Amino acid sequence: MVISFKSIVREIKEMKGGICGVSKKGSDLKHLHRQSHIVPEASMVFVDQVRWADLPPELLSDIIRRVEASEASWPARRNAIACASVCRSWRELTKEIVKTPEQCGLLTFPISLKQPGSRDAPIQCFIRRERETSTYRLYLGLSPALSGNSTKMLLAAKKIRKTTKNEFLISLNGDDFSRSSNNFVGKLRSNFLGTKFTMYETATESSFLLHRRIHMKRVATIAYELNVLRTRGPRKMHCIMNSIPMSAIEEGGTAPTPTDFTNCSDRRFSPSSDSNVKKSSFRFSSPCSAEPMESSRDASGPLVLKNKAPRWHEQLQCWCLNFKGRVTVASVKNFQLVAAAEPGQNVPAAEQEKVILQFGKIGKDIFTVDYCYPLSAFQAFAICLSGFDTKPVCE
Repeated sequence: MVISFKSIVREIKEMKGGICGVSKKGSDLKHLHRQSHIVPEASMVFVDQVRWADLPPELLSDIIRRVEASEASWPARRNAIACASVCRSWRELTKEIVKTPEQCGLLTFPISLKQPGSRDAPIQCFIRRERETSTYRLYLGLSPALSGNSTKMLLAAKKIRKTTKNEFLISLNGDDFSRSSNNFVGKLRSNFLGTKFTMYETATESSFLLHRRIHMKRVATIAYELNVLRTRGPRKMHCIMNSIPMSAIEEGGTAPTPTDFTNCSDRRFSPSSDSNVKKSSFRFSSPCSAEPMESSRDASGPLVLKNKAPRWHEQLQCWCLNFKGRVTVASVKNFQLVAAAEPGQNVPAAEQEKVILQFGKIGKDIFTVDYCYPLSAFQAFAICLSGFDTKPVCE
């Protein structure tokens, strides 16, 4: 019997509703799908005994490769996720075939949000700020006007104000910020003045009793320079990426790429650098300079990012950066981050000038976010969230 490729894909699409209705978790999955949320892997429901579970591996591989290659944008990209939802054998093969964002520049599974971005071109996103609820949502796309129905909500954050600090809770679901939820992926915590932020991500461990144990691991520190003299100009910042080695941007270097949420905090460089990173406070020898306390950085240490210095435009009488048309409104929040490499490090000049993350305003409560290797969507989003916190001593 000859089965056409179109009939197989059609039945897979019809099967999605049935799979999602198997259990209560399945109905929750369907609800999240309607709201365009990326579903956490822990909440995926699998059915082992389905009609297509026993397909020959060669045929199955060909089907999934065709689906993956034909759907390069959302919402059509969810067909690749549908293949992974059929059964466990389909899921394992789909995970092998679907490439990481670093390799293809596409975001598919939830873990893609914690994997490094593309090396070739930045992944373009935008943030929508909701002032009434102190909520920030990260979407995949150029802008709300240009993306239309092809946009995709990636992450959401809610600002929690406390007496001595503020926190941004980051989740996969814009309506669920519970720390015990599968949707919770990390947080950003500020100090009292709003000049230093610490980024944490969740790491889960499963015991033999299948109990999930969640703990937080620090992955980055963001510091803004104090503007003691109240001079005019943009904010100055440094980011120490504890989870990314400096060697990631050197010739032949690679950045840690987690494959699931249980090992997303693992690091591939020497833990001896942690002793230096723990002292990652910043000294300000003068009001116009902010340098890390570490006097020397090597390839075994963490990646350090700094904001690209803008130039003063005499005619416009303002500070300017080339955002290549992605930013249209002047704002103190606008910035571009580049690698802060030492002269002795084996970092090519092109990598030192390459903009790894840029953030800027394009309208009321709408901001663009463009990031690339070695940052992930989660890391880029958290760094940008630090710009929304009030900083009276930095401006």
